[in-house]
Amino acid sequence: MSLVNPTLVLNCGSSSIKYALISEDGESRIEGLAEGLGNPEARIKHKNLDGEATVIEIPNGVHADALKVILEDLIKEHKPVAVGHRVVHGGDKFKSATVITDEVLATIDELTTLAPLHNPANAAGIRAINSIYPDLPQVAIFDTAFHQTMPAHAYRYAVPKALYTEHQIRRYGFHGSSHAYVSNRASELTDKAGTHGWIIAHLGNGCSATAVYDGKSQDTSMGITPLEGLMMGTRSGDVDPGLHIHLSRTLGMSIDEIDTLLNKKSGLLGVSTVSNDMRNLEAADKEGNEDAKLALQMFAYRTAKYILGLTAALPELTGIAFTGGVGENGADMRAAIVGALKHIGAKADLAKNAELFRGAEGSFHAADSAVELWVIPTDEEFQIASESRAVLGL
Repeated sequence: MSLVNPTLVLNCGSSSIKYALISEDGESRIEGLAEGLGNPEARIKHKNLDGEATVIEIPNGVHADALKVILEDLIKEHKPVAVGHRVVHGGDKFKSATVITDEVLATIDELTTLAPLHNPANAAGIRAINSIYPDLPQVAIFDTAFHQTMPAHAYRYAVPKALYTEHQIRRYGFHGSSHAYVSNRASELTDKAGTHGWIIAHLGNGCSATAVYDGKSQDTSMGITPLEGLMMGTRSGDVDPGLHIHLSRTLGMSIDEIDTLLNKKSGLLGVSTVSNDMRNLEAADKEGNEDAKLALQMFAYRTAKYILGLTAALPELTGIAFTGGVGENGADMRAAIVGALKHIGAKADLAKNAELFRGAEGSFHAADSAVELWVIPTDEEFQIASESRAVLGL
């Protein structure tokens, strides 16, 4: 069977490519992951239309090599009509899905200063497609674009104005495609009429929360980088900005060392000293590990605190939707977070909550809850494909 007018979605990391080829109606897809790019163990894990998995070894292959195999071997029967790229940082230049031109690609390169680990890889994927299928239309879907509707009082930092006007120092937010998809889906699922206000909690190894009203981002937890905000798998989330100076003065740490500490050695991993994986921490907690217990308590508390804070951005609150690996599968963590939201009248039906995992979608609010509670598996690939097709008029 051949996919009808499919869109190829690419999410290029520094050493990986996550891809999905999605049919025009969104009902069928081929997907996979190229990992270890640039290394001897580089390989592609591929799933066909029937969900059958295969592994293709591409030793020392880079992005262009992987895409050549994907396009010319793995999906050659289903040539895409367009390619939608996840691009992490669009600064304040891109407010929606954007058709990629030479000028757009040059701007993505310029924005590397704001996303040094991500934008170069995103640009590499675009160039690789250009080299293989130069006539195929490509679209950039920026993580930051969904949050461009935030008002100035939410996105500005309380620093000298010139840092904003001359150097674009402001809060941008990320996980935009996920927040867009989940908030739209929540408004489809609710029985409540009228305009909806949602708090979306995207909880995984990376975590963010966003206040969405009438489909538009009003405020979000991440800032100029994905480090700000919630406690995450290996990222610290919010810390006193003076911590950088303190660590430099007292421990002689360099900026790069502090950056590594806060991004890769903190969060659940740093507090627990056990793991950044919620499942491992819950197992360790059951065995009496106090550091694991504390890490879980901190994660639940800090998430709840952010959710409560973000309600200030909404004219009204319809409910809270959980997504991401932890948000979709972590029933115990969801219950702990909701338990700390008593002042907004959130009450969970624990039996329903326990049933929601492994891709299940549904509500778990109690009958007398003042706000709705949902688990909605995110589908960033579908969102990227939909926005790409819309901007191209397909």
